[in-house]
Formats: sequence, C-alpha cells, structure tokens
Amino acid sequence: MKKVFLFAGLLLLLGCVFFLCKITAISGSEIINMDNKKVLVAYYSYTGNTEALAKKIQNMTNADLFEIVPKTPYSKDYNTVVAQAKEEKQKNYMPELVSNGDVTSYDIIFIGTPVWWYTMASPVKTFIANNNFDGKIIIPFCTHGGGGSSLTYSDIKKLAPHAKVLQGYEAYERSAKVDDIKNWIINLKF
Repeated sequence: MKKVFLFAGLLLLLGCVFFLCKITAISGSEIINMDNKKVLVAYYSYTGNTEALAKKIQNMTNADLFEIVPKTPYSKDYNTVVAQAKEEKQKNYMPELVSNGDVTSYDIIFIGTPVWWYTMASPVKTFIANNNFDGKIIIPFCTHGGGGSSLTYSDIKKLAPHAKVLQGYEAYERSAKVDDIKNWIINLKF
C-alpha cells in the first residue's frame, strides 16, 4: 500500500513539474510555454535563412508553421531579385500569394522576413495586408545580410496598426543561436 501512495505521489509531483514550469525540456529541445495562446509562425524565405530561423522559433513555441509563398516565384539569380525587390519597394507592389493564410484563430503571430531594401520582403507585406491583425500580438523577426532590421518593424506596425507589435529579433544570415532566440522570446512583454 505504501508503494501505491509513493508511486501516486511521485506521479503527482512529476505532473506539477511538467505543467508549472515555464520551459519544459522535450527530447533535447526546449518548448516555451506561450500561456495557452494559439501561436503561428508565418515566414517568407528566399535563401533559406529566414526559414531556418522560423523553424527554430516554431520548435521552441510548438506553434503552427505557415510559409508565405508568392504565386510567381522569384528568379534564382540573386542580382535579378535584388533589382526586382528594389522596384517592388519603389512601387509599393504586393505580389499575389499562393495562399494568404488565415490568422483568425491565432492570438500570437510571429512574422519572419528577409530584409529587402531596408524593409520586409514584398510577399510579407502582402500577407500582412491581406489578413486582419486587429487585437493580435505580432512578434516580428528578420534575417539580413548586414544592414540590420532597418525599417522592417516600424513598417509592420504601419500595416497592422491595431495589433500589438512586440520587440523583434534579427539575425545576420544564419547566425541565430538557439539560446539567444530562447532568451528573446522569454523576455518579451505580452
């Protein structure tokens, strides 16, 4: 009988530890408790840098993942894309997407983009413009080739004025470290 009570007590203790911890270790990676919020990580990636960061965030938050894909793919030639991105920015062009996604059921949306000409990539602009972020929490993140986030986060705020846009995270190409990402997310003020 003592063994049954001891076993039940141990199970209760383990259950409390699992549910009350802010960060829970699972298979060598850490899941960050987002306070029972429904979370989405939406991203556009041209070179794979933003995708790598998005997947790290998704693994840490146990969020759903949505890739923003333009209906007409960009050229594989980097210089062609640089010129096209500049023109799209100048004309405030928003390319059609394969799917606009649906943020309706989400409380928190991480939005990831490469920085193109000092702001978000045009497909991300389309995604934000085609969804209703009123009352949502947006957490931006970006990858760049050396220029930092520049106007990316303030431009996101302009496109989603009724959302709460939190402090963003930026990484040079694929330099994002798991511990840095984890600390950024943990220190966000919801």
